[in-house]
Amino acid sequence: MRITSNFDSGNIEVLEASSPDNIKLAIRKDNQSDFYQWFHFRLSSPHNQVHKLTITNAGDSAYPDGWKDYQAVASYDRQTWFRVETDYNGKELTITHYPEADSVYFAYFAPYSYERHMDLLHQAQSDYNCQLVELGATLDGRDMSMLVVGEPDDSKKKIWVIARQHPGESMAEWFIEGFLDRLLDEDDGVARALLEKAVFYVVPNMNPDGSVRGHLRTNAAGMNLNREWLNPTMEKSPEVFLVRQKMLEIGCDMFLDIHGDENLPYNFVAGSEGVPSYNERINALENLFKQSWLTVTPEFQTQYGYELDAPGQANMTIATAWVGEQFNCLAYTVEMPFKDNANLPDEAYGWSDIRSMKLGQDVLPAVLAVADKLR
Repeated sequence: MRITSNFDSGNIEVLEASSPDNIKLAIRKDNQSDFYQWFHFRLSSPHNQVHKLTITNAGDSAYPDGWKDYQAVASYDRQTWFRVETDYNGKELTITHYPEADSVYFAYFAPYSYERHMDLLHQAQSDYNCQLVELGATLDGRDMSMLVVGEPDDSKKKIWVIARQHPGESMAEWFIEGFLDRLLDEDDGVARALLEKAVFYVVPNMNPDGSVRGHLRTNAAGMNLNREWLNPTMEKSPEVFLVRQKMLEIGCDMFLDIHGDENLPYNFVAGSEGVPSYNERINALENLFKQSWLTVTPEFQTQYGYELDAPGQANMTIATAWVGEQFNCLAYTVEMPFKDNANLPDEAYGWSDIRSMKLGQDVLPAVLAVADKLR
């Protein structure tokens, strides 16, 4: 019996693996950080029996409440990820599974590999309406890449969509894959109408270093990128510095920052109501966007989410707040669950990579609904 995580986005430490019914594991912390919650590992075992894998340090993770009612995902082919029996006692997380093959992968959520990330970029750039732009390099020397979809024109709105500032939130890049798949479909009327009105600046992965390293929340230097937007540096947070620099150069009329939430089993948005420049125009745009998205899909809802910031009390280091204030534009953080959508549960798969992609496709009509009113 062997447990390994020496691969793209792998994360686990083996404490004990002497018998299938008593496997003890621990999640490794992000580099230079106390954040941890993402796990991704492979179990290779010839034993035809139930395996019990206990993550011993789950109770001290970044979001321990996120383990309540959570089910881990597993895969035999690294393509289809299904939910497996998982229990949390307040301290330890135990995965119980009878493997149907000698090798099985377990993860916090369906991984989105760096190879798939590069495939996404280069398949997108093969479309005549899409350009791949390199912004610079990360601390580990990986490319910071942006896709420009549409023909730039001063009369068109400038819409930015970024994802995966927190690398463990892999559902965010699945969302982007679905989003791009529809936006680049020349037979889709919504996409065609949008590209007549707007140009999209899309950063599918804001944190490639953290993604490959198997981090939950930080980059190679242990920095939480979604707390770096007020004053990023090339020394600690080049990912934000480079994207922010390009955004200031181009301008922004609408901004979506795609994330995942460990605790809440819903899809929801968080806006910029706490920034100094927030006004009735932005509020009206927010309401129109939300109502339009509600009409498109029952996967989205507005009843549950984060508490609203009081006027003038927004954390300006967060992307949505900084962008909303800097450009006086519609700015939203989109959150998806690690668990399931409690309003539309799926016992076998929970909230999944496929559903994340479909939500990315379904956001386009909501963007179209506000496009003419952005400025």
